[in-house]
Amino acid sequence: MKIGMVSVLSIAVTSACGTKSTTAWCVDRMAPPTGLTKGGYKVVPDAYCDTREIENGSVGYNRYFWYYGGKRDRYGYVRGGGYSAPRSHRIKSSSGHSLIRGGFGGHGRSGG
Repeated sequence: MKIGMVSVLSIAVTSACGTKSTTAWCVDRMAPPTGLTKGGYKVVPDAYCDTREIENGSVGYNRYFWYYGGKRDRYGYVRGGGYSAPRSHRIKSSSGHSLIRGGFGGHGRSGG
């Protein structure tokens, strides 16, 4: 019976921690909108942004910064998100790298 209870508990904890994730988009503040987009920020490669901003929970004020959530359109612009990362969500970059893990007050870092 103990093994069954431990399994059920571990599944419940895993489900509670791993269900929500937010995408962090590295965006260019200075990119002009194209004729077909109405606002939003141009998504650029993750290497342009500083992952320490995510780890520290700070907002970058440089040309390139992390933008959380939202949807990317077919022209490469993202909108509908925000400047602050949700604390209780797992953050992953648009390229799929896990950048930070929320919940239980813990932080995880990607290698690098």
